[in-house]
Order: sequence, then C-alpha cells, then structure tokens
Amino acid sequence: MLRSVFLAAAGSSRLERLVESAPVSKGIVRRFVAGSGVQDALRTSRGLADDGLAVSLDYLGEDTLTAEQATATRDEYLTLLGRLREAGLTPAAEVSVKLSALGQKVDERVAYDYAHQICAAAQEAGTTVTLDMEDHSTTDSTLEILAELRKDFPSTGAVLQAYLRRTEGDCRELATAGSRVRLCKGAYAEPESVAYQSALDVDKSYVRCLNILMSGEGYPMVATHDPRLISIAEDRARWFDRSPEEYEFQMLYGCRPEEQARLAGAGHTVRVYVPYGDQWYGYLMRRLAERPANLAFFGRALASRK
Repeated sequence: MLRSVFLAAAGSSRLERLVESAPVSKGIVRRFVAGSGVQDALRTSRGLADDGLAVSLDYLGEDTLTAEQATATRDEYLTLLGRLREAGLTPAAEVSVKLSALGQKVDERVAYDYAHQICAAAQEAGTTVTLDMEDHSTTDSTLEILAELRKDFPSTGAVLQAYLRRTEGDCRELATAGSRVRLCKGAYAEPESVAYQSALDVDKSYVRCLNILMSGEGYPMVATHDPRLISIAEDRARWFDRSPEEYEFQMLYGCRPEEQARLAGAGHTVRVYVPYGDQWYGYLMRRLAERPANLAFFGRALASRK
C-alpha cells in the first residue's frame, strides 16, 4: 500500500509544490542531491575530490517517454563530461547513466547509440561510464547493451543487484579481467519469483556475490552502507590478496560521510554516488516507492551524519 502511495505522490504536482516548500524537504534535498544544474554537480564534485573521494554523477531524469527527453538527457551528459574535463575533475569523477533515461523503453537502439556517444565523450574526457541497473524487466536489455558498449569501451561499468536470484550467475559472467562491477543490494519492489524478500537472504546473497567478484579477475565496486558488509568486504579482499587499488567502496551522497572519510583515510578508494537535476522530487519519491523502508533510512541519515 505504501508503494502505491509514493508512486501516486510522484505524479502529483500539487503535492510536489507542498513538499518543495517544506523546510524539512529542502534539508533532505540538499543532503542527498547536489543541486539542479551542471555547476552544482561540478561544485559538489570538487568538494568531494578535495576530500580525497571519487565521484559518480547521475543526472536525474529516468522517466523518459519521448525521443526529445532522451536527446536532452544525452546532451546533458555530453555537456557534463566536457565541463568535468575542463575543470580537471577527471578521472576522479565518472558518470552513471540509466538507460531508461536515454529511451531504453522507447527504442533500445537509440538508447544504445546515445550511451555509445556518452562513453566516447567520457573516454575523451579521461574518465568512465557505469550503466545503472533498474527493475528486473530491464536486466537482460541492460546487460546486452553493456556487452555491445564494452566492445569499444571495455571500462564501461556494470551494476548488479544482490537481491535478484539470478545475480550470482551474472557475477560469474562479469568477473573477468578489466570488468568493473558495482554490487548493490537493490531497492526496487520485485516479486518473490525473481528476488529474495527477506533482509537476511539478501545479505547472504550479497556475500556470495561478493566472494565471486573478489575471487575473479575484475574490479569489484562494493556499494553498501551496511557496516557488517563493509567489514566482510575488507576481509574478503584480504583473503583474495587484493590491494586497495583493486577494488573500491561506493556510497550515496549524504549517507555516512564519516564512514566515507574513514575508509578513504585507510587507503581505500571511496566513490560517492551524486545525483543532480531538477527532478529530485520524483527521484526521492521513487526511492521510497521502490522500498518504503527507505523512508526510515533517509530519516536516520538526515538526523545523523555518522
């Protein structure tokens, strides 16, 4: 029921105006979203880089239903990458791209072509692209497009979600030399037929997937805020004789900044996932709709900077 409420809220312009005007909402937005434009993304990236952190920038706007929206998203990324290069922020800053924002659900070929152009711009800028993963209905399409992009841009990153039952197999396929793989738990509301439902089962799957990636020849990107999983990742890295340069941690902008600093201070690469753009309201509502438990997570993160 909560999922339906949040999805309905995401499409309500009246509620959007109310939320935007609420002081607590403004605090949440400032905490979790860099701002509305490229300059905001650059400013935030500079601050994080000065603190010894890497960055992955995500331009908000994944609800793309027209060719014009897809083109505008592509153009935004091309502009962003050019500005990152001019500012000397690469390779510390890369970009994360949702294929749905490039029109994946409208025309997969157009989404591939636009992603290819973004990858080319990233290569010219001296950085990389990671393809975000969305709900399970797009997994096969996303991995197929990833495989095509890697023919020309082998450093293109993948994202795998531990709560999907298929993910161990996908980890085995992608744990190859030069393969960058971000492993996250997953936050979409998925049916039991395709995804583990309990937190314990998701955590167990995460550790199994982590073992596959750490034992492989690729570059694991450990995306979690869970202290226990962070500790396990450090242990698995030692077990498989990985140096800190052979994997990295990733966390959301605004979440556990002290832990980000601690890990970076210990010699780990820590990449902060930084969303920006005008569509922050829909972004936050969709996060809550995907898993309403995120409401408590955002609340705790806002109340504490630990």
